[in-house]
Amino acid sequence: MRKMSLKTRLVLLHTGLMVLVMCVMFSLLFSISSNEILSNVQNTLEERVSKSMEDIEYENSRLEFDSDLMELDSGVYLSVYEEGSTELLYGKIPYGFSYDLPFENGRIRTISSGATDYYVLDMTFPIENYHPLVVRGIVSITDAERDFRYTVYLALILFPVLILLTAVCGYLLSRRALLPVSQITKTVQKIQKERDLSKRIRLGSGSDEIYTMAKTFDELLDTIEAGVKREKQFTSDVAHELRTPISVVLMQCEELLNGGHLDEERYKEVEVIYRKVKSMSDMISQLLLLSRADQGREKLNLEALDFSELGQMAADEWKDIAAEAEISLEADIEKGLYLMADQTLMIRLWSNLLQNAICYGKKGGHIWISLQKAGENIKMSVKDDGIGIPPDALPHIWERFYQVDPSRNSESSGLGLSMVKWIVEAHHGQISVESELGQGTEFICVFPALPQGNSR
Repeated sequence: MRKMSLKTRLVLLHTGLMVLVMCVMFSLLFSISSNEILSNVQNTLEERVSKSMEDIEYENSRLEFDSDLMELDSGVYLSVYEEGSTELLYGKIPYGFSYDLPFENGRIRTISSGATDYYVLDMTFPIENYHPLVVRGIVSITDAERDFRYTVYLALILFPVLILLTAVCGYLLSRRALLPVSQITKTVQKIQKERDLSKRIRLGSGSDEIYTMAKTFDELLDTIEAGVKREKQFTSDVAHELRTPISVVLMQCEELLNGGHLDEERYKEVEVIYRKVKSMSDMISQLLLLSRADQGREKLNLEALDFSELGQMAADEWKDIAAEAEISLEADIEKGLYLMADQTLMIRLWSNLLQNAICYGKKGGHIWISLQKAGENIKMSVKDDGIGIPPDALPHIWERFYQVDPSRNSESSGLGLSMVKWIVEAHHGQISVESELGQGTEFICVFPALPQGNSR
């Protein structure tokens, strides 16, 4: 039940309640109707027999009968007898009904004749200057019950139609009632997919709980967006302010290292400071780039780029660096692959992925670079057989400053993969990662390829 949507549950609940109500109502109606029909048949029989004397007259020593006695008014058969005699004077009886049935004045009896049940009522009426007459009324119970059964059958036929109409009405009502909830869900999904905090639900005016929730949610988004903007601005401001003093420290370290007047011990100490400050400078540069990207101020210098050539250059450059870490690097690059890209950012993309592979590789391990055409796309892959990434860490590797194992590379800022993801998405590409702990990791990037005719 929990796996069903709220709309489905409401429709099922509404339909179930309506079915229950209709079943109870039909049961009561049929029960009451059955008794009411039989009671009406008896009343009709009594009324018809009582009024029958108006159609009998004795004049000129002769009985005269109105033809109305022969009509089946309301299904009642009327027949006239002399008191004490079963010889029919006038009227008619149902086919197959017994002619010699004894009279019982004033009491309605149930008589079975063949497959049919009848109500029978005898009434004795005095006739002036003549013998008392007995008027017998006969009406079929079976016919009345048959009519009632037809009504029941019709109700049973209409019952599924009523259920279907109830379900449809319930669905339409639920859909209309939950339409604001659907709008809220779609807005949240768009915010999550596009990471655009400027979107709002804006249901309009309303005072019920859903409208209140939507308004509260919009206010919450306003607060979150303002907070995120302040955080981005703060990051940008801090990174910008740190660039100057960091640059000064770097210049001073370089002068000391190149001055030649430091002894060996002092040289090593300044060299350590230089490396740390250089790492801070790189981190600040990446922070500024990401901050400008967040604010939409980072412009890409797109050009028709020979991605195959750039990939081969990256492989050649990082092959020696990998060898220093006792890791072999192999490249399988298809030639002539072009895309519209920012060359500087693509160089950084290769560098960050290869640096990450070396950092989390192992001595005697391997790195495989692949660049191949895949339909209308270019598939780029950087794979290693290093330590791998734990499954619980995979969702977080794109987060800024997140490091799976900080002890592996104390120089890392934790911004490399965040930068990689932004670069890929900025070029309308997709990135994914596959990793197995202790077996290695593979990063796969897919970019839209530039047709060969447009590569120059």
